[in-house]
Amino acid sequence: MMCCAACGNAEVDDIKLRKCTACYLVKYCSVKCQRNHRPQHKNECKKRAAELRDEILFKQTESRDLGDCPICCIPLPIDPSKSMLIACCSKFICKGCCHASEVRELEGNLQPKCPFCRHPRTNNDEERERNTLMVKRAEANDPIAFHQMGGKRHQEGDYDGAFQYWTKSAALGHAGAHFNLSIMYGEGQGVEENEKKEVYHLEEAAIGGNPYARHNLAIVEGKSGRYERAMKHDIVAANLGHDISLEHVSEGFKAGFVSKEDFAATLRAHQAALDATKSAQREEAEAVEE
Repeated sequence: MMCCAACGNAEVDDIKLRKCTACYLVKYCSVKCQRNHRPQHKNECKKRAAELRDEILFKQTESRDLGDCPICCIPLPIDPSKSMLIACCSKFICKGCCHASEVRELEGNLQPKCPFCRHPRTNNDEERERNTLMVKRAEANDPIAFHQMGGKRHQEGDYDGAFQYWTKSAALGHAGAHFNLSIMYGEGQGVEENEKKEVYHLEEAAIGGNPYARHNLAIVEGKSGRYERAMKHDIVAANLGHDISLEHVSEGFKAGFVSKEDFAATLRAHQAALDATKSAQREEAEAVEE
C-alpha cells in the first residue's frame, strides 16, 4: 500500500495521494506534506527528474520536424530550399509536387492553384497576397503561420515582434520556433542573453525533430567537456540526415567516443534518411531548375 512520503498516511477512500510531478517516485496526501518533505527529497527528485528528461531528450525521433510532403507522402528533404511553404494552407510542399502541378496546369491551360488545397493563385502583387493569406492563417492560431510571421519580423529588424510570434508558435509545439528562440537567447537578439533558456529551447526543438537544434546541443555539450552526450546528440541528428553531424560522429569514432557498431549503424541510418526523400518527380524538378 502506498503511503504519503512525509506523514505516512496510507491511501484510503478519504485520502488520495498525488505523485511528485517532477520525479514520480513518491506520493503526498497534501501540498503541506510535499513542502515539508522537500528538503529531504530535493536531491533525489532532481536526479530522477534529470534522468527522465534525458530519456525523452535522447530518444531517436522517427522523422524530422517538417515531416512528409502532404501530397506525395514522402519525407521532405532536410535542405529547406527543396520544398516550398504555401501561404494559403500553411503547408510545406516538396518541389517535386509543385513542379508536377505546374506542368499539369501548363499542359491543360488551367488556372494556377495551390497544389494542396486548390486555392486559386493570382500573379497580381503576389507578395502582398501571400502576406494577407499568412495573416489569416495566424489569426486561426496556425503555428507555421506564426513562425513565418516571426521570420518576416526578424528580417525587418523587429526582434520584439519576432520574439512574440515565435513564442506563440513555440507554445503550439513548433520545433523551428523553439530553435529560433534559442538563437535569440544565445545571441541576445531583442532579449537578454540567457544560456539556460537557450539550452531549454534547443532541447525542445531537438525533441520535436529539428536536426539543427540537435547539432547545436552537441556543440554545447562538447564545449562543456561532455563528449559522450555530444556524440549522442550528433548520432540522433545524423540519423535524421544531417551531414555535419555525421562528420562529427566520424571524428568521434576516430577519437574513441563512438563504438564501431554505433558508427556503422549511424552511417546506414543517415543514408536511409537521405534515400527516403528521393523520388523521380523530385529529381525531375531539380533537373528543370538546373
